[in-house]
Amino acid sequence: MIDSHCHLDSPRYHEDRPALLERAWAAGVRQILTIGIGEGPDTMHQALQISREYAGRAGMPKIWASAGVHPHEARLADEAAFAKLDALLPEPEVLACGEIGLDYFYDHSPRDEQKAVFARQMEIASGRRKPIVIHCRPSQNSTDAWDDTLAMLKAQWGPTGLGGILHCFSGEQRHADEAMQLGFLISFAGNLTFPKAQAIRDVAAAVPLDRMLIETDAPFLAPVPNRGKRNEPAFVKEVAATIAGLRGLEPDEVANRTATNFSAFFGVEISAS
Repeated sequence: MIDSHCHLDSPRYHEDRPALLERAWAAGVRQILTIGIGEGPDTMHQALQISREYAGRAGMPKIWASAGVHPHEARLADEAAFAKLDALLPEPEVLACGEIGLDYFYDHSPRDEQKAVFARQMEIASGRRKPIVIHCRPSQNSTDAWDDTLAMLKAQWGPTGLGGILHCFSGEQRHADEAMQLGFLISFAGNLTFPKAQAIRDVAAAVPLDRMLIETDAPFLAPVPNRGKRNEPAFVKEVAATIAGLRGLEPDEVANRTATNFSAFFGVEISAS
C-alpha cells in the first residue's frame, strides 16, 4: 500500500515517529507522501527533512514529500514564502506542490487571499513542472469552494497538463468527473468509513479504479474502527478494505492498484520490500 497523504511532521508524532513508521511497514505500507505545509510557511520544509532523515531505513516505508501553503495560512504567505516554495519544489524527494486550494468552511484566511495564494502557487508549481495536491472544503451545505476551485483549475492549471490529486475527497460525483478531465486522481481518506459518509462511498464506488488513490490524512480522520484516535499511516488498510467492499474486490487488489496509480502518476518505482 501507499499512503498518498499524511502529515508526519505533526507534533503529535514527535514522541514515537520511528515506531509509527515500523507499524506502517508491518501493516503493508511501503511508501508515504508526507505533506509539507507544516504549521505555516515557515515550516513547510519539515516534510522534506523527515523524508531525508528516514531515507533508506530498513523496516520503514519510503517517504516522499510535498511543499506548499495551506489555505488556512494564506494570510501568512509573503514573497519569502513563495521563494521558499520555489526552492523546495525542485528537490528530488519533493513530488508535488501541496496541499493548496480553498477552504470556505473555517475561513481562517480571507477568501480573496486564499484565491490569490492558490493562483500564485499554481504559477510556481507550473514553472517547476510539479503536480499539485488540492485541499477543498466548502462552507456548510454549499459547493462554493468546489465551484471556485474547479473554475481556477480549468482556467490556470488545465493548460499545464500536469494534473494532480484531489486529496481527502468529499465532493460530489460531478466534481470528481470534472477534476479527472483535468488529469487529477481522486484520493479517499478515513472519512470514507464514517457512518454518515454514504455520499463519499457512492463516489468511491463509481470512480474508475485506475484514477484512485488511498490516504490517511493522518493524524486526522482516523477510520473506523479507530475513529476518534490519533490516525497513522498503518490505518490506510481500512480505507483499502472499505473501497474493496464497495466494489466487490479483495483489499489487496485495491492496495496494489492504487499503489500502481501513484507510481505511474509520479514516475516512481513501487517498492514491495
